Amino acid sequence: LRAGECHIMPFPSPADLPAIKADASLQMLSQPGLNIGYLAFNNLKPPFTDKRVRQALNMAIDKQAILTAIYQGAGQPAKNLIPPTLWSYNDAVQDWKYDPVAAKKLLAEAGIPEGWETDIWAMPVQRPYNPDARRMAEMMQADLAKVGIKAKIVSYEWGEYRKRVQNAEHSMALLGWTGDNGDPDNFFIPLAGCAGARVGGGSASKWCNKEFEDLVQKAATITDQAARTKLYEQAQVIMHEEAPFYFIAHSVVYLPMRKEVTGFKMSPFGRMRFDRVDLPN
Repeated sequence: LRAGECHIMPFPSPADLPAIKADASLQMLSQPGLNIGYLAFNNLKPPFTDKRVRQALNMAIDKQAILTAIYQGAGQPAKNLIPPTLWSYNDAVQDWKYDPVAAKKLLAEAGIPEGWETDIWAMPVQRPYNPDARRMAEMMQADLAKVGIKAKIVSYEWGEYRKRVQNAEHSMALLGWTGDNGDPDNFFIPLAGCAGARVGGGSASKWCNKEFEDLVQKAATITDQAARTKLYEQAQVIMHEEAPFYFIAHSVVYLPMRKEVTGFKMSPFGRMRFDRVDLPN
């Protein structure tokens, strides 16, 4: 980008943002991301079938440490599947507090012994919702060790990674999502709906909850936004209690480009449109 070999660069590392902003030859666009970064628990694989285990892991990982080290000010803590910029976001949901002592107690109640072994899958690519999955997995690995869990870090080529996660080979997997259309349905159905929970389906959590499913399916059939909001708010309460994911962050999306580029507008959906972009002669 600095050499002029390209004009626009997606997915900058948060560590590079200060230098980019200080470079007079570059400009920087940014906006709150319509996204979510998460750790998905495989709800088809014991002991993740026990919600006490999922809840315990939500208390065992230090979210603020991850936000500071990985996002470096470019993310806000996530407590729901949808970002706070999206209508029907339930701000009344209280995020799980980092509490290793409580986590260890809950794991004991669930029958998880000291030294239990599992895995964390780390994405091999950089995305706005997760700038450094490998480093994040290492931080999670260290936190889990403090509550007696030995987690091995696993990774594959990106296409193979996604295929294996869809086939439910993982125990826990780092992934994320950027919304396609600005509707809550675009998060809840693909990421947590029962259709995607089968082996081979698109859901990384493989979680299927009838009460949640009934709410989001009903919301998809009506047009009144206020009525839909109430249904989605209820669904978020259920999801929090069931804890099929460890929600990490909603990131700010940055897009650095050459100073001479004009007319480029950021899409909230992560699309790159160049129909109004120009360069001086």
